[in-house]
Amino acid sequence: MSARWPSSRSVGPRRPRRSRSTSRSRRSSIGTTGDAPQSGGYLVPGRISGAHLVSVGSRHRGGERLSSKKTGRKARRAGRPRSCREGILERLEEGVVLGDGGYLIELEKRGYVQAGPFTPEVVIEHPQAVRELHQEFLDAGSEVLQALTFYASKEKLGTTGYADRVRELNRAAVRIAREVAGERALVAGNLSLTWLYDPKDPKSADRVRREFDQQLEVQTRGGIDFVICETFSWLGEALLATERAKATGLPVMTTMCFEQNPISAEGKTPADCARTLAAAGADIVGVNCLRDPKHTLPIVAEMRKAVDVYVAAQPTAIRTPDDKPDFTSLPQFPFELETLMLSRREMAAYAREAAAMGVNYIGACCGTIPVHIREMARALGKRPPQDRAWRVDYSKPMSAYEYYEHREKPA
Repeated sequence: MSARWPSSRSVGPRRPRRSRSTSRSRRSSIGTTGDAPQSGGYLVPGRISGAHLVSVGSRHRGGERLSSKKTGRKARRAGRPRSCREGILERLEEGVVLGDGGYLIELEKRGYVQAGPFTPEVVIEHPQAVRELHQEFLDAGSEVLQALTFYASKEKLGTTGYADRVRELNRAAVRIAREVAGERALVAGNLSLTWLYDPKDPKSADRVRREFDQQLEVQTRGGIDFVICETFSWLGEALLATERAKATGLPVMTTMCFEQNPISAEGKTPADCARTLAAAGADIVGVNCLRDPKHTLPIVAEMRKAVDVYVAAQPTAIRTPDDKPDFTSLPQFPFELETLMLSRREMAAYAREAAAMGVNYIGACCGTIPVHIREMARALGKRPPQDRAWRVDYSKPMSAYEYYEHREKPA
């Protein structure tokens, strides 16, 4: 949802289903910390007791929908709306889930977020702006709304003078998303990179854990349905986020970000990252931010081949050249990104391609606005209620339609 700004698939064992109320009641490990053992050059958090390693996917690697006979579930009748009584894993078992778009970049363009730090104090200073953007994504077809808690950790908020308002901000962000989502969408909590992680300093792991726990304590009380951990270049930090998120008892999605050389900061390949995160208990693994669909989908394809858990893609809607590490390195960042924005048709094409390769959770990140999500929803056969799809007659420009009142233009 935000950027890291510079300063044939086999079916595994079935996961036991649990109700949302049960998931929300499991908070036993939040607030505990411990030393992380070293492995492979990065910090690996301790295993969470009882964590499941593999969940059943609704698609194999070729993208073909598994039949109800194979999944053992009664197939959902086409056209039947999904109920919010179903959690994210149940929805993914039924088919592709459509996420939302980018918040901080769009809210900066609307005048509510400060370019540079890109911290989310907008949720308490201008809550209506956040509410409106959530509503726009929901009306466009998003099936998940992310609480705007990216960069909402104490250390990061301290750069803009909001360190003492961490709980207030995280609480407000979840409340706003929850109120807008109602019974129409799920709400995801959010953890992001902290800028505190140092693989050479084992003590940094506990500092990162404390930052994550402080956010999660508030977010889980607010009623989130699952947790998205995103925008990690260090696999070690992604593992710490996964550990703390798994301790809530809620489903967890963890996504890495990659520059033009698709390896983690430790030098791990996307496939390595996916396997390690899945082994740590992540229910969904994938890639988000930094680069556009052209550069993101090949990386996601590597992950899809490597693991049997659900896979997510959330690229930017900002065109990124082959020779540049990411969109934040471009001269147009941050005040001319509109000149690099992908069209709605390009984002629709991305959604179709992602679904065809077996991606389960399809969303987008920075630069993605509601019109992109609407076209992605249409491309995935998820036209939202009250969708207004104009029939375009390319033989007549709109001005001719208006002037001739929709009659044939005279010779």
